[in-house]
Amino acid sequence: MSRERDLYNRKLTTPEKAAAAIRSGAKIVHGMAAGEPPALLGAIAARLKAGDLRDVEIYTLLPSKHAAATYLAPELRDCLTAYSWFVSPANRGFVRVGLDYYVPNLFHQIPRLIREFMEVDVAVTAVSPMDKNGYFTFGTINDYISTAARCCKTLIVEVNENVPRVFGDSLLHVSEVGAIVEHNAPLIEVGVATPKPEADAIARIVAAEVPDGATLQVGIGGIPAKVCEFLSDRRDLGIHSELFNPALMHLIKQGAVTGRRKNLNPRKHVFTNALGTRELYDFISDNPGCESYPVSYVNDPSNIARQDNFISINATIEVDLLGQCNSETLDGAQYSGTGGQLDFVRGAFNSKGGKSIIAFYATAHDGAVSRIVPRLGTGNAITVPRMETHYLATEYGIINLKGKSTRDRALAVISLAHPRFREELLREAENMYLL
Repeated sequence: MSRERDLYNRKLTTPEKAAAAIRSGAKIVHGMAAGEPPALLGAIAARLKAGDLRDVEIYTLLPSKHAAATYLAPELRDCLTAYSWFVSPANRGFVRVGLDYYVPNLFHQIPRLIREFMEVDVAVTAVSPMDKNGYFTFGTINDYISTAARCCKTLIVEVNENVPRVFGDSLLHVSEVGAIVEHNAPLIEVGVATPKPEADAIARIVAAEVPDGATLQVGIGGIPAKVCEFLSDRRDLGIHSELFNPALMHLIKQGAVTGRRKNLNPRKHVFTNALGTRELYDFISDNPGCESYPVSYVNDPSNIARQDNFISINATIEVDLLGQCNSETLDGAQYSGTGGQLDFVRGAFNSKGGKSIIAFYATAHDGAVSRIVPRLGTGNAITVPRMETHYLATEYGIINLKGKSTRDRALAVISLAHPRFREELLREAENMYLL
């Protein structure tokens, strides 16, 4: 038996025994999305429910179904305090009424927050099976969990045969792990929301801005994914994206993505998280062309800027006449989070030939509400400040706000609105002394 296998066997335990080592008052960080470890989270929740574990703090980003089914259960609210770096359907209601808490952040800075401003007692996450040399990988996630794994006092991993083995800076050696549990469960899968009829028009407009050889980042949502459908005829595209999703996978399979022209990590498809279907997870597993890195590397604006012709494509909730974008709040309540949007807006603009494009539907609620508003509502976040906004696009066109006066910016933004809202927006612009 190898030294590595001996270490593995000595550290192997049950989820219940692993969770029994966690003390009341502990600060816990767990893997996000498809990296959530269901057995470990279940064991932690069972101790909370039994009353022998109290006053813990649990941190994650984008809590998903395993978090919702375990420690986020309503009956456990007085046993712990839950924090998230990005709000999801699993905790949105709790955050809205002050039972959970959102931690504002720029995604690329979270590893630094963990290193310098937190003392993490326990990190738990799902990992791929160990290889013959003693290495697990972080699989679908890397983001902040790879940092937390090295900064925490105790690291507990949940080995799952369904977690893909991923190349890049994703390796974790058995000697770095405090305890190991085994639990094979299907990974969380996420499909793309059905796009509205206007999505095709927006996607065509945005795709026209993407040249051969560009390096892509696409954000969450139906519109960024739809844009990829209109890029299959491009040549030598590259990927350097916070999120690796099925739309990017299909571009690789179609031959549109090669990464040959990338300045950084040429010929490699770089990401910090992967979320999608089983087909996607199978595609990245043991694929030397796909590499995962910490979010402090992938989302660092200076690294993004090193890629020539970097095209960042993201969505937003609303835009005001100053060019400010709110991509995370609704009616003054936290709805999602900043994520990496501002990281890529800044990095793409500083790229030679780069563009940051924020694309959105002109209206909401079946056309009853304009997504272009005079001012962002009270309590709503400014995700992208007006000084940072580059390109905006709706089904009515695309505009570049850089270098424009406040008057010209307001007129340009209004041109993207649904025609029936433009007259009212012009009046508001006059009232705001923009015209």
